[in-house]
Amino acid sequence: MTILYVDADACPVKAEAERVATRHRIAMKLVSNGGLRPSQNPLVESVIVPEGPDVADMWIAERATTGDVVITNDIPLAAKCVVAGALVLKPNGEALTKANVGNALATRDLMTDLRAADPFRQGGGRPFSKADRSRFLDALERQIRAAMKG
Repeated sequence: MTILYVDADACPVKAEAERVATRHRIAMKLVSNGGLRPSQNPLVESVIVPEGPDVADMWIAERATTGDVVITNDIPLAAKCVVAGALVLKPNGEALTKANVGNALATRDLMTDLRAADPFRQGGGRPFSKADRSRFLDALERQIRAAMKG
């Protein structure tokens, strides 16, 4: 049975993910360190993990498997979930797969090194847009259908 895992602490598409999960009647787990308003939806479980670096990521990585869908911006978590057989989406709708997650991990590591070498270099990703939200909804719909077939 498909489960939708959401790395929820900084996820901008929780409400959209809940709508898609509800439409398909699949369980959704919002995993965070706390501070999220619990959903009244019986399909949505708020999982509060202890404070600490990557605790929510480890919780998801230990459970996500073939047939599940994971929503995260965390590339190391995405890589672990892809290896475990889960389908992974970033909140902007980009799918992370066996074919591209290694490159995404290498790029992330390179950018981390560049920021460490130049303390004046700022993050500077582009802001989350309506187009990202729309792309996410379309991609999540496709991923859920693929996971449920599979």
